[in-house]
Amino acid sequence: MKFYYLLKPFIPRRVQLYVRNRLVKRKLRTCSDIWPILRAAASQPVAWSGWPDGKQFALVLTHDVEAAAGVAKCREVMKLEQDLGFRSSFNFVPGDYPVDHQLRSLLNDNGFEVGVHGWTHDGSLYKTRDIFLRQARKINNCLKEWNVVGFRSPAMHHNLDWLRDLEIEYDLSTFDTDPFEPQPDGMGTIFPFPVKDDGCRKGYIEMPYTLPQDSTLFVIMREKTIDIWKRKLDWVAEQGGMVLLNTHPDYMNFIEANHGLEEYPASYYAELLEYIKKRYGFGYWHPLPREMARFWAENYRDQI
Repeated sequence: MKFYYLLKPFIPRRVQLYVRNRLVKRKLRTCSDIWPILRAAASQPVAWSGWPDGKQFALVLTHDVEAAAGVAKCREVMKLEQDLGFRSSFNFVPGDYPVDHQLRSLLNDNGFEVGVHGWTHDGSLYKTRDIFLRQARKINNCLKEWNVVGFRSPAMHHNLDWLRDLEIEYDLSTFDTDPFEPQPDGMGTIFPFPVKDDGCRKGYIEMPYTLPQDSTLFVIMREKTIDIWKRKLDWVAEQGGMVLLNTHPDYMNFIEANHGLEEYPASYYAELLEYIKKRYGFGYWHPLPREMARFWAENYRDQI
């Protein structure tokens, strides 16, 4: 897998997807005990007292917008969620494409959230400490300009120590379990956790995604149903954990015809939201990421 990612920039996209599909299918044979469910991840935090208002579980919806094509679909994703009574955060890559003030204001004014998804999406952020610090300065300027507090790294790369250099309240660059990611070290929990300050740099709240990404299921694995999403969601809900989903407007097709190579029907996402409403009613707490981070910072900052 590591060798593949070194060669990735030189491989045509269609070939990349084919190779990743074969690698994932091969790995599936040996990781059924840790994906999509890692049962040990259900262990509750120290002094756990539950979600606000006694809700069974928490639901956090996020989106990574990888390119200009994804920006063009953000309004459709927002409307889909609004029509079903949900809200989410949209994470943008400011060094790769324009993110106009009008779109950010529209999202904020409608009760959604905006975050930063790296400076560029070229996989360079963590190559060296110097590169990270140079990009961190640009990211921090963007966080301040946009008045936002959340971050997610491109490709789910992460270094929880270095991320202390960002002026953030929370990070979303990890997962409970996902052996198919280029950096596959899962956090082994379906709950947020604090990354504490180190005496010089302030800490933040880390929130791992706990449902498989849409890109994994529908672009790489070519799944034709949302059964894996539902199975994992029901398990996390049963454990009383945090259901955190990351999807990509770039890959959603709202036309329901002529799907591109890296697209799937947006109806899959709508089906999941409808399933949550029908099965769980008002039994879940549905915060924005910043609301989750502030709840965790207030109640579980000293968690070990």
